[in-house]
Amino acid sequence: MTLWQILGGIIIAPLQLFFEVVFMMAGEIVRHPGASIVVLSLVMNFLLLPLYKRADAMQEEERETEKRLFKVVSHIKKTFRGNERVMMMQAYYSQNDYKPTYMLRSAVSLFLEIPFFIAAYRFLSGLKLLHGVSLGPIADLGRPDALLLIAGVSINLLPIIMTAINLVSCVIFTKGATLKSKIQLYGMAIFFLVFLYSSPSGLVFYWTLNNLFSLLKTIFYKLKNPGKVVAILFSLGGLAVLAYVLFFNNNPSLERRVAMLIIAALLQTPLLYIFIKARFLGNKEAAPANSNPKLFFAAGIFLALFIGVLIPSSVIKSSPQEFFDVASLFNPLIYLLNSLCLALGAFLLWSGVFYRLAKPRARVVFEKAFAAFSVLAVINYMFFGKKLGVLSTALLYEQGLSFDFSAHIINAAITIIVIAVIFIFAVKYRKHLLNILVVACIATGLMSGINAVAINSSIKQIDQSAVLESKDMPEITLSKTAKNVIVLMLDRAKGEYFPYIFNEKPELKEQFSGFTYYSNVISFGLCTNLATPALFGGYEYTPLEMNRRETEPLQKKHDEALRVMPAVFSKNNFDVTVCDPVFESYTWIPPLKLYKDLPSVKAYNTIGRFTDPIEKEKLISNNKRNFFCFGVLKSMPILAQIPLYDNGNYFHPEMTASQIITGEHTASGIFSSFMSNYSVLKNLHNMSKIGDENKNTFLLMSNNATHEPMMLKEPEYIPAKEVDNREFEKNNADRFVLNGKTLSMESSYEFVHYQAAMASFLQLGKWFDYLKENEVYDNTRIILVSDHGWRMGQVKELFIDSENDFTGFFPLLMVKDFGSTGFHSSHEFMTNADVPAIAMQGLIDNPKNPFTGNSIDSSKKTTQQLFLSFSNNWNPQYNNGNTFTEARWASVKDDIWNLNNWKYSDKPSVMPNID
Repeated sequence: MTLWQILGGIIIAPLQLFFEVVFMMAGEIVRHPGASIVVLSLVMNFLLLPLYKRADAMQEEERETEKRLFKVVSHIKKTFRGNERVMMMQAYYSQNDYKPTYMLRSAVSLFLEIPFFIAAYRFLSGLKLLHGVSLGPIADLGRPDALLLIAGVSINLLPIIMTAINLVSCVIFTKGATLKSKIQLYGMAIFFLVFLYSSPSGLVFYWTLNNLFSLLKTIFYKLKNPGKVVAILFSLGGLAVLAYVLFFNNNPSLERRVAMLIIAALLQTPLLYIFIKARFLGNKEAAPANSNPKLFFAAGIFLALFIGVLIPSSVIKSSPQEFFDVASLFNPLIYLLNSLCLALGAFLLWSGVFYRLAKPRARVVFEKAFAAFSVLAVINYMFFGKKLGVLSTALLYEQGLSFDFSAHIINAAITIIVIAVIFIFAVKYRKHLLNILVVACIATGLMSGINAVAINSSIKQIDQSAVLESKDMPEITLSKTAKNVIVLMLDRAKGEYFPYIFNEKPELKEQFSGFTYYSNVISFGLCTNLATPALFGGYEYTPLEMNRRETEPLQKKHDEALRVMPAVFSKNNFDVTVCDPVFESYTWIPPLKLYKDLPSVKAYNTIGRFTDPIEKEKLISNNKRNFFCFGVLKSMPILAQIPLYDNGNYFHPEMTASQIITGEHTASGIFSSFMSNYSVLKNLHNMSKIGDENKNTFLLMSNNATHEPMMLKEPEYIPAKEVDNREFEKNNADRFVLNGKTLSMESSYEFVHYQAAMASFLQLGKWFDYLKENEVYDNTRIILVSDHGWRMGQVKELFIDSENDFTGFFPLLMVKDFGSTGFHSSHEFMTNADVPAIAMQGLIDNPKNPFTGNSIDSSKKTTQQLFLSFSNNWNPQYNNGNTFTEARWASVKDDIWNLNNWKYSDKPSVMPNID
């Protein structure tokens, strides 16, 4: 980031973010972008009213001082020259307690107006939500209004109206002012006319409303009791909102009704305050308040570090390489810098401006509020919302954000207690509180620094030269005359889905001719780091066998498993291709080094290879903003977290790089992680290089389309920016009942997983058609497999309770052998550790593991008890010792659908503790 970008991130970006949040929150209530602009203008102006009132008072004070000093100053300037004039002026200013820098007070309003104008301009001038939206006579808020047409020439009327209002306000406000002040204000009015004349009408409409508010404010200042008049108008406005909710707003949602009722109640508070003050406080003078700027700014620094750096860095540190962009080599530390800039602007710069311009008693309230928020931020982050599920790289919770009722009650009680304690005892123990905040700042800074170093170290582990090499177009070599073997792992593809998928799309049976679907399959773990070694290397790499080799690092054993099949096939003169080896070297982006010493082996990273670069840039841009929003979210009381989460949108007006689930069957946006994988499946035919060479080939490939699901448009099961499947689901709900078994589909989370699996198989079907057209299907053995399933309780036959949902151990396994025809199902007991033996069967005599010398076969399936790990410790950054961390274990034999065949333990351990 350049210096100007950093300054913009501190000064302008927090204001623009606030504009976005207010605009989008207003949109949830008023349901029209034009009306949202009105609400935005009102909120901003009323929020800034105390600020501008104080600035106007400073300007007025400066004008009066200038008038008082004008005569003598003019005499000095007329009589004296050079150094003598300077000395005389300094002496005179000193006698009157005046400094030349005080002249800047006359420009305070201008200094405040410029950054707010820039933020409004950046937000509204390019806001796509305004495009094509009409408001009264304005046809399109996204374009200049062109309301007048004279002699074939269109004239924009809104800027002229805006300027007229501005000039009227100038006439009233500058009555009796100096010429310099008049020139300043009239000049600004002309500047805005010229600058905004060709701007989108939505932006000009907003600034016109601001000028109208400024005019009314100026008029109100001339009234005898402006505060009382404003309070009465607020109250009437609140009553109007209440009447609208009760009598005119047809069938509003509960959230919308509650929001409008809260607004109506808040609008009564100014009048209520005036009544209470007059009735109970009378004209008593308030006790003088002693503010402590050190306390305020210590709290501001802590909040900036805690929300802007520590929370975001903790998220990134959990898996830094997930946030690394291969295409642009984007370092996720940039996210921390952007978040810090926003935090510094929000909690120090702009909060500091409000604090400095506030009256002494208001400053004390600021200090207490910031101190209370600091304490609550730590409590909310550390003790609430710790089990919310998987957080994606787009900062979306995989299963949404929700809290149980007891958490709400406990958190609300703690919030009230903390606020009460801080506000009651902050003055008495101010020094102790300041010391605590200083220590907290130091500790937070150190922890943030440690996280940043860890992130940078992880990013440095990525072999960027290998990443750059992997940008070459991947080639999947296939032969028309020899034998081809394909092992394609679809991460987290749920085995129970596929009978329903083939029932819904019968045409898939023809495309998948020759395949056998296995319905009685297990995997050995619930997550990738535990389940994939056995899939790639066979029974010597189950979690149990990995733990038995307790003197060797897990990473070494994992990498060894990844090499087993490529090494064996390469040794037997196969042309080998490996795509996206999972967790190679326990890194998120495979460095592709494992196969460099193996002859005839090519390795590629394909995930993200076919993604639109613009979509990647949008995700990065969104995260630069949303990491700060996430920090604010995690610091707030949980009552506020769900509305602030905004279904993962964080009130972004144009969230396109991730998908927002808006209902059980509706969604908006595109999920970039899904598209990075789905686009690979769509381009399998482009990667395929088919030749006539009489040389056998082997492909080992993984893909995460089923692991990163998004809601798709039905019945085509294709990505769309706006998805509404309500009608389709209403008419086709019976498709999830098959042969007396029901696949439970009760939430959007379940639907998106099914849709991702369906979309993947539709693309695979197209690839298989391509292989048939090019005469390489019959001589190709294809194994479709997943490393594990996913526990969602969708199959009651495999469900005991939430802790013992065995569907997580039910992976996909489908096999097509050479020359096979028809589509078949088998209930033979299988495991995904059978894959290496199936892949080599009939092609390699007595295959042996090149690293252990043991035979590669499936005999252990019937001769030994099979143990499955319940571990959810999926991250190899933490689960990376010599053995996997302690976990519960399960065991099963013969038929997974008979719950009597399952055994499971309740106590975690490194080795199985089941008889």
